[in-house]
Parts: sequence; structure tokens; C-alpha cells
Amino acid sequence: MPNATQQLGAVKRELLDIFMDLEVADHESRKQNATVRYLRARRGIEMHNEIKRLERDIADFDDLMQ
Repeated sequence: MPNATQQLGAVKRELLDIFMDLEVADHESRKQNATVRYLRARRGIEMHNEIKRLERDIADFDDLMQ
């Protein structure tokens, strides 16, 4: 009977390892998605600031031309 107990223990460990690997993969996927969202938001803010700066520069240039 110890052989069956050992086999059961081995199966339990294997299932636990599989479960843990799935959890790690899921965590990495969520982390990567969060990074992509952060970078997109950051780029959006940078674009907004760049547009505002260009609008100010154009307005300043128009003022100089008048």
C-alpha cells in the first residue's frame, strides 16, 4: 500500500505544480497588460502636453507676426 500512497502524493504534487504554473502565467499576463495600459496612458498625456505646447507656440508666433 505504501506504493499507492506514494503515487497519490506524487500526483498531488504534480497537480499543485501545474496549478502554481498557471497562477504564475496568469500573474505575468496581468502584469504585462497593466504595463501596456500604463504606457498608453503615459503616451496620451505626453501627446496632450505636446499639442498644448504647439498651440501656445503657434499663438506666440501669430502674436509676433501681427
